[in-house]
Amino acid sequence: MNTSMLKWLIPLAVILLIGMNAKSNYNGAVDSEELVSEQWANVEAQYQRRFDLIPNLVSTVKGYADIEKETLIAVTEARASALGAMKRAGETGDLREFEQSNVVLGGAMRGLLGYTERYPDLKSSQGFRDLQVQLEGTENRITKARTDFNEVVKGYNKKIRQFPGKIWASLFGFESKEYFESTTEAATAPTVSFK
Repeated sequence: MNTSMLKWLIPLAVILLIGMNAKSNYNGAVDSEELVSEQWANVEAQYQRRFDLIPNLVSTVKGYADIEKETLIAVTEARASALGAMKRAGETGDLREFEQSNVVLGGAMRGLLGYTERYPDLKSSQGFRDLQVQLEGTENRITKARTDFNEVVKGYNKKIRQFPGKIWASLFGFESKEYFESTTEAATAPTVSFK
C-alpha cells in the first residue's frame, strides 16, 4: 500500500468508527427511553387498577352501612385528583404531584376501610373480603411497577451520563428522567379514628 492511500483510509476508518459509535449510542438511548415509557405505562396500569377498584369498594361499603357522606366524597375526589395527576405525569414526566395525590388517596382509602371496625357484618362479607384482597394485591403490584420503573430509569440515566454516551446524549437532546420517589408525607402513616 502506498502512503497516499493510507492518508485516505485512516481518516475514513476513524470517521466510520465515530459514526458507528454515534449510531450505537443513539439507538441504545432510544431503546432505553422507550423502556422508561413502557415501564411508566405499567405503573399507570397498576394505578388505574386501583382507581377502578375504588368505586366497587365504595359501593360495597355503602351497601352495608350508612357511611358519612364526607368520607365517600373524600375518597371519590381523591381518586379523581390522583387520576388527573397520573395523566399529567405521563405527559410531563413530573411525578411529584402524582405521588402527592396518591398520598391523599391512600389516607382517604384507609379511612374508608376503617369503617370495617364499626360494621362487623361488612368485615365478614365475602364481597368485601375479596375486594380487600384485590386492593392489597394491587398495592403490591403498584410497588413492584414503581420499583421496575426506577430500575429502567436508572439504566437509561446511566447510559446517557456515562462516557461516551454523555457526548451523544447531549448532541441528540436526551435528558435524564426522574425517579419515582415517595413524598415526605408518605413516610407518615395516616391516623384512623373510630369515634
